[in-house]
Amino acid sequence: MSPLHETLTRARAEISKVIIGQPTVIDLALTAIFTNQHALIEGVPGVAKTLLVRTLARVLGTDFGRIQFTPDLMPADITGTSIFNFQRNEFALVKGPVFTTFLLADEINRAPAKTQSALLQAMQERVVSIDRGTHELPPDFTVFATQNPIESEGTYPLPEAQKDRFLLKIVMEAPDRPGELELARRSLGNAAPEAVLRSAAVHPVISGADLVQLRAELQQVTVRDELLVYGVDLVRATRSHESVLVGAGPRATQGLLLAARAWASLAGRDFVTPDDLKTLAGPVLGHRLVLRPEFELEGASVNEVLERILTTVPVPR
Repeated sequence: MSPLHETLTRARAEISKVIIGQPTVIDLALTAIFTNQHALIEGVPGVAKTLLVRTLARVLGTDFGRIQFTPDLMPADITGTSIFNFQRNEFALVKGPVFTTFLLADEINRAPAKTQSALLQAMQERVVSIDRGTHELPPDFTVFATQNPIESEGTYPLPEAQKDRFLLKIVMEAPDRPGELELARRSLGNAAPEAVLRSAAVHPVISGADLVQLRAELQQVTVRDELLVYGVDLVRATRSHESVLVGAGPRATQGLLLAARAWASLAGRDFVTPDDLKTLAGPVLGHRLVLRPEFELEGASVNEVLERILTTVPVPR
């Protein structure tokens, strides 16, 4: 095995000690991390969204910060502010929780757009502007945001510009029956997921320095020219489909190809296949599309539209 595939396999095994019956979710989360991108996690309460992010932080061995988003949260509560120091007769920067390596933005859709936008610059440029000064964040700065899709009261939908900053939207559902049975058995003893995470059973598998080297290995994963064209055509097809009001932009093209390389590495391959792009089309493109109102009224969903698009774009041989 290559060092990258070996590390991904070890990370997957450590996360699986806590997160039960969610192999695809784990792989998508690792894809976001190893491409140095951000992820949006969506699911109903109780499916371990927050637990997944906390476990990822433990496995990565990085600094971890958490922001619980609420309607009264202000941008300065995220980025920080300058406070006048009377003893020194000068302003001193008090850094906010965004100054970390791995940030959990919990229930991000509970804060208004003004507060949500405080993360835009940090996610795109990995810097924060405070009182006319610009402050750098760690190069590995990563945001994993969670949101509950079934609640509308007291929530604020993410603006399209912010959703586009997320490489992936990871939809977490309840585990299958065997997985839920295993969860029930563990919860009756000392092996409940929360207890396992609090114990020393989950070990870090990489460091920040390792991440830089492992991400460089992704460049060795081959993407043939015909697959490059296929990825571009998939994204462009979302802009011309009759059901779509706003399609995916060029950032989605970059994200789809980057994610495909990491997905191939998770499978132990050093080359990307058309199936990698097809599998990732939903997580990478779905949250970026806005359907026309008339098609939404008819019951059309983003996933259905993407399935139709996948059938219309010729697959390279």
